Amino acid sequence: MKKLIVDKKNDNKKLNTFILSSFPNLKSNTLYKALRQKDIRINNIRVNNNQIVHFGDEIKIYIKDELLLGNSTNIDLNIIYEDDNIIVINKPEGISVVDNDNKSQTLTTLLNSKYEYILPCHRIDRNTKGLVLFAKNELAYKILSNKFKNKEIEKHYLAIVYGIPAKNHDILEAYLFKDSKKSLVYISDKFKKGYSKIITEYTLLKKDNKSNISYLDVNLHTGKTHQIRAHLAHIGHPIIGDGKYGKNDINKKFGKKNQELYSYSLKFNFSTDSNILNYLNRKVIELKIDKIYSEIDSAI
Repeated sequence: MKKLIVDKKNDNKKLNTFILSSFPNLKSNTLYKALRQKDIRINNIRVNNNQIVHFGDEIKIYIKDELLLGNSTNIDLNIIYEDDNIIVINKPEGISVVDNDNKSQTLTTLLNSKYEYILPCHRIDRNTKGLVLFAKNELAYKILSNKFKNKEIEKHYLAIVYGIPAKNHDILEAYLFKDSKKSLVYISDKFKKGYSKIITEYTLLKKDNKSNISYLDVNLHTGKTHQIRAHLAHIGHPIIGDGKYGKNDINKKFGKKNQELYSYSLKFNFSTDSNILNYLNRKVIELKIDKIYSEIDSAI
């Protein structure tokens, strides 16, 4: 939070004019968004319009410093695909797509400083790497949100797990309970009160008998919090590096502190009209899996 006091020179000026002149690196669209969300206070009263300010008014601005001050970041925005309506970023580990605490630097805030309109259409965990799809206008966001809801966009993950599964392909069914206070989920093979059904499909892509690890393509039929990590751990094949659902001795063996999980493929399988996004139908955007293999192999 930053605080400003209106001086005589800015008496009777518009609020936006005063703030933008005080913070020259602040984007106007970021300021308008803060106003809509009532993140600006005049004399401790939340405001949502560009009103007149007066000499002596106290202005409190609840905008992240990197947006307000234009702070630089060392996060590389690795753009995999971009057009007039969407952008797909290869997210590194260690940064969230969004963050509700309004304090942390996120992939969305980084993009927000570069684009007039940007919203994520889905999320992946902070330490999960790979593709995240963003909409660059309101119509595209509405269309893509609906497509995800109707399962017309297929997401595939690459998970590096400990052990070799008995089956090369399987569709796993179980039940998941989310404990929000502990930020953990629990898996049960049988239905229990408060648990939701989950379906996780995997295909064995590659195995290394010497290291006792497997590379799995994972396709979620349901999208619950930590579903892949918890479900694979539940069947005895934890993701290497997963500190929450994996095993510490295994993680130490391979020298991994974060889960080896990648969002590596997005497939647009539209079955209904998609308006301005019809051109995306049947398009596949993906990372080169052989490159991921080589990076992992060299690190393990």
